[in-house]
Amino acid sequence: MNLQHNVSLKDYNTFGISAKAESFVSVTTEDELKEALSSIIDSTPFILGGGSNMLLKTDLSGLVIHIALKGIEVFDENADYIWLKVAAGENWHEFVMHCVNLEYGGVENLALIPGNVGTSPVQNIGAYGVELKDTFFSCTAIHRETLAEKTFSLSACKFGYRDSIFKNEAKDAYIITSVTFKLSKTNHKLHTEYGAIQDILKEQKIANPGIKDIAEAVITIRSSKLPDPAVLGNSGSFFKNPVISKTEFLKLQQTHPEIPFYTVDDDFIKVPAGWLIEQAGFKGKRFGDAGVHSKQALVLVNYNNATGAEIWDLAIRIQQEVQQLFNITIQPEVNIIEDRTI
Repeated sequence: MNLQHNVSLKDYNTFGISAKAESFVSVTTEDELKEALSSIIDSTPFILGGGSNMLLKTDLSGLVIHIALKGIEVFDENADYIWLKVAAGENWHEFVMHCVNLEYGGVENLALIPGNVGTSPVQNIGAYGVELKDTFFSCTAIHRETLAEKTFSLSACKFGYRDSIFKNEAKDAYIITSVTFKLSKTNHKLHTEYGAIQDILKEQKIANPGIKDIAEAVITIRSSKLPDPAVLGNSGSFFKNPVISKTEFLKLQQTHPEIPFYTVDDDFIKVPAGWLIEQAGFKGKRFGDAGVHSKQALVLVNYNNATGAEIWDLAIRIQQEVQQLFNITIQPEVNIIEDRTI
């Protein structure tokens, strides 16, 4: 175990925040992970994955454990489906393209989402009509204190909209070491209902798309709207799209007839947070080195040397303005990280 001290986390988070870890270790095996956990006395370690869905507000005291487990293996297979067991440290987009290139269907709509496989169940990541839970089979995890290994089934994970058991009753209790996916080999169920995907396919004159066509369309869309974290620090969508009652929506629609929406069910409507933020006047605005992206108001960005606290201050300002204008509370999709060492 290669333990380091006073390590900058700038290269370990997609916002590019220059927070520091008092102690840091990168683990590549489950044994190394257990050794790192066993070495801790009277403190709570911070578990770092791909660093794509978090905002570091402060330096972190204690130990930061970076999960770098690698590997993709066939767990099971039949004529119609294949089950792939993927190590937590695998890059999510690279895993998606691995599946696409082998004609395994189910995750193509989730192309170009930043981060690693191990953190994908925590957030139940989703995009363009598909969520992780749609292909999730199970995940294995290690309990932080007992070091016991446990397998979580689909139902046990209690997936919701950008939510799971790992954000609630099992929060900070387990470290996911691998995720197993059930993917189609034939008769792929394609999700092209989002208009942006349909527009790309129409432009390219693709009448009968395959999973590779869907993935490439999603990549084109995301690349046109979302900044590359390697160029401009960001964590993708910063806020969740709020879900409000149909009664609230109809009242809001009277004063804002142009408001876009997605029907959740007979009682609830989802409103795009990006539209709310844009209407509040924040799109493309910059406050020092913290700002709102010019092409997608849902994305907060670090132009150079913004601190996590500065970006969070901007997020609060946006929340307050949206609340005042629309009486809608928008919640962060990213995890706000402060020094949690006990």
